[in-house]
Amino acid sequence: MSPDTIPLTLNEALSGISGSISLAAWIFLLVPQLLENYQQGSADGISLTFLFIWFIGDVTNLAGALWAGLVPTVIALALYFCFADAILIGQCLYYNAVNKRREKQEEEGKSRNGHPGSAPREETPLLNGTADTTTSKSTRQHSLTDVRPDNLGLPGSRRRSSATSNKSHPRRRTNSSNSGTLAPILEENKPTRTRAYLKNTLSVVMILVVGTAGWAIAYRVGAWTPTPTGPTGDRDGEVGINAHSTPIGASILGYISAIAYLGARIPQILQNQRSRSCAGLSLLFFMLSLLGNATYGAGILLHSLEKEYVVLNLPWLIGSLGTMVEDGVIFGQFSVFGEGEEGGKEGEAREEEGRESAVV
Repeated sequence: MSPDTIPLTLNEALSGISGSISLAAWIFLLVPQLLENYQQGSADGISLTFLFIWFIGDVTNLAGALWAGLVPTVIALALYFCFADAILIGQCLYYNAVNKRREKQEEEGKSRNGHPGSAPREETPLLNGTADTTTSKSTRQHSLTDVRPDNLGLPGSRRRSSATSNKSHPRRRTNSSNSGTLAPILEENKPTRTRAYLKNTLSVVMILVVGTAGWAIAYRVGAWTPTPTGPTGDRDGEVGINAHSTPIGASILGYISAIAYLGARIPQILQNQRSRSCAGLSLLFFMLSLLGNATYGAGILLHSLEKEYVVLNLPWLIGSLGTMVEDGVIFGQFSVFGEGEEGGKEGEAREEEGRESAVV
């Protein structure tokens, strides 16, 4: 079918552009989170339950695409999703194992270096009488000296920071060096946040440009052509399934995939709320997800609003447009908690510092 046979209407052009932008967003979707985990040296911020449920959604999506006999581009994209999911899950498991092993080694090191048993080190001289008075004073004085200059009146916080926390949370490590005054922190964080917003905005704009240019090139060379509207229209892949030849099993897999996509974000939302933090999450990851889902659904609806066509593509519409609501919740959490801030962990740190202060 050639472009001369079916005229290119505005809706059809917008549908094709939306599908192309969605494809570009999906291709680069996981890259920001992979980079975020690598830079932080940790995957604590992202929920593994979220990733595993999402992986189930991608697997059922791939199975449904194969069963329905969709065009190779759709099958290739579904296969790419599964491959990218496996890489992200593997990265998260690796960092979790490495950091857990490091924390265990640090705890064992603390036990060997003056924390034997359950009794606090500072209480021991009080129970041993006057024989160890000199040692007690020396030890106590050394402990107070370590705390006072490093923590500037916050006992225990400097000792709590380790190689793991420094690597996992570079923003906290950078700010700790300027903790003497508030002004340097404000001056440093403000442009950093501005640069982050600018970087994310430019990334989204680039996806829009690449997607639109990709559609224009595909249309010029004849790789993309307008298709008939209506339930029997055979869409060339990116906005749904063949209306006249989809097995019932493929539709069932489509609904399972949609349910998995809808349920996947719930564990992440709960984790963010419990920790009151979005630390370790890439905002750009969710921005691309929102863009991909919005343009995917728009590509379907711009092509046709006929009832049979919409019902046929309902699993894909539920999976794409439904998750946009949950993405909106996560954006709200980013706005309240901030990207890269650790509300919950800092609260735990303050509790631990208080306990250490009481002992000292």
